[in-house]
Amino acid sequence: MLGQGFVSAASIAASVLFILSLGGLSNQEKAKRAVWYGIIGMAVAVFFTSLGPGIGGYWWMLPMMVIGAGIGAYVAKKVEMTEMPQLVAALHSFVGLAAVFVGFNADLERRRVLASQLAEQGAEGFSAFAALLAHKTPAELTFLQIEVVLGVFIGAVTFTGSVIAFGKLAGKVDGKPRQLPGGHLLNAGAVALAVVLAMLYFNGAGFWTLLLVALLAFFIGYHLIMGIGGADMPVVVSMLNSYSGWAAAAIGFTLSNDLLIVTGALVGSSGAILSYIMCKAMNRNFVNVILGGFGGSQGPAAEIEGEQVAIDTAGVASALNDADSVIIVPGYGMAVAQAQNAVSELTRKLRSAGKEVRFGIHPVAGRLPGHMNVLLAEAKVPYDIVLEMDEINDDFADTDVVIVIGSNDIVNPAAQEDPNSPIAGMPVLKVWEAKQVFVCKRGQGTGYSGIENPLFFKENTRMLYGDARSSIDTLVPMID
Repeated sequence: MLGQGFVSAASIAASVLFILSLGGLSNQEKAKRAVWYGIIGMAVAVFFTSLGPGIGGYWWMLPMMVIGAGIGAYVAKKVEMTEMPQLVAALHSFVGLAAVFVGFNADLERRRVLASQLAEQGAEGFSAFAALLAHKTPAELTFLQIEVVLGVFIGAVTFTGSVIAFGKLAGKVDGKPRQLPGGHLLNAGAVALAVVLAMLYFNGAGFWTLLLVALLAFFIGYHLIMGIGGADMPVVVSMLNSYSGWAAAAIGFTLSNDLLIVTGALVGSSGAILSYIMCKAMNRNFVNVILGGFGGSQGPAAEIEGEQVAIDTAGVASALNDADSVIIVPGYGMAVAQAQNAVSELTRKLRSAGKEVRFGIHPVAGRLPGHMNVLLAEAKVPYDIVLEMDEINDDFADTDVVIVIGSNDIVNPAAQEDPNSPIAGMPVLKVWEAKQVFVCKRGQGTGYSGIENPLFFKENTRMLYGDARSSIDTLVPMID
């Protein structure tokens, strides 16, 4: 058993490592080292917390840790990179559910301690968290109740919201926005009722009030995310990441654990900042995303003229051989087809032929921020030719060939040309300004968000239908 001084010192060390981890993840070259900072920080946190004062029950805690670590290792090895967004959403749900259980347990322990104090039995028989509660003042116990309500409410919203987000990302739940009759009024009514129940709880009502608050929050999380369309899912995942952080911070206040408070605040604030950045990249209001999401028609959409013209790999190869500059725009379709290695080989061959090749990455490409960057780094694409939208958007007009691989909304000119489009005003990659555009796509469908793309019908666009990996593999040997 270690003293509180050792645990506090370990908490500070782990917090510093977590901050270094977050800071390092902003740079691709430092990302691997940053991940190790996070791993070591978590190992330090778990080890010293487990051996802290008042901790017991090792006979069941250690087996649970081993089982959890085993499941985590198995899932991490098995999951494909294309499934990473839904995995992140699923992990958020665990944090939310943990917050709910901790809140329930903290209130039950509070009631047990208060009952003992009323019976004048003293605090000698208490240990761990109950012993901590026994020495709190009435004001501190009131603050504990506030922390418990917030932790349970945020955790419950995070849990069901993350489950629905997982279902939408995995294709198990319809990606279109769905709401019950009454729409937002139901959510507002549930929040109002939860506030009333919280007031009853603060004024001495039974444990049932906390249970009802949790049930209402479960409904809010479910209904809130069901009402958000598939195109907004990257923002939703980031938002739920923030929620899980604040839920962890609430747990930290409840348990008087400084490390959980710091870690939760880091996750919560970083998730909120990322959500803001993504909303800005989509020209979306954060509140509008949460209350509506894409899919709601703003008015009659503009008529699309022309037809989609197909091309074969020989035609694309001929254009690439004649080109001096090429920009590749990857999207979720590249991830689904696992075509990143084929794209990397195509890039290597084009650069060997003396052509300028760069990548244009939209902030919300794929279904998770940074999804495309990770895939390209995994395929050994040089960091210096992978550029963000703001860095490359002005260069399309001077580019000979653009290859779009499995993208829809992020290259959709309707965002700038059609004020009635569901994505009107969203900043997009202006690929249509290039001399030639080749879109690698499985078929003529509208994609995950269900929004038609006029790019596919433009005169300088040709459609290369088929699996992205097979198409690029066939294309590579044709490059001179």
